[in-house]
Amino acid sequence: MDNLKKAYFGTGCFWGAERKFWQTKGVTSTSVGYMGGSLEKPSYEEVCSGRTGHAEVVEVTYDPAEVSYRQLLALFWVMHDPTSFNRQGNDIGSQYGSVIFTTSDEQENEAFETMGIYQGVLDKSGYGKIVTGISSAAGVAYWPAESYHQRYLAKNPNGYDCHSTTGVAFPEVFATK
Repeated sequence: MDNLKKAYFGTGCFWGAERKFWQTKGVTSTSVGYMGGSLEKPSYEEVCSGRTGHAEVVEVTYDPAEVSYRQLLALFWVMHDPTSFNRQGNDIGSQYGSVIFTTSDEQENEAFETMGIYQGVLDKSGYGKIVTGISSAAGVAYWPAESYHQRYLAKNPNGYDCHSTTGVAFPEVFATK
């Protein structure tokens, strides 16, 4: 399994995002956690305080022979509202920001390229500017969330799945390029 790659996405509450990714063909595993903050090994309560600077993220391990990073990005852009700053629906706070942490220059380039493509589609639909933060995961720790958060919606199928979305599709022609 040396060919597997990692990706990190924050779309607001991590429960619904994790489910969407674990249901994606070619994704071999997912976990939820925290990235981007100043505190080591933060707890959920500390992250929710807004004082640590962490975002809720999904760590996605995938097989690029089955699903491309670009396909994961296409899913990322439409599963939430990337024009909403530190908020998704009723979830408000810095931990609910739209973020991508890239693990290579190639991932970074594709993240920015697909952001531009999606911004063009959103512009035509009357949406504002994408506020997604895109930065390198190099030197940024990923702290797994508490066990009760992992695969939360598998354990609680009717649980809270806040995913505000624009309802605007990512152009299929660019999703597999």
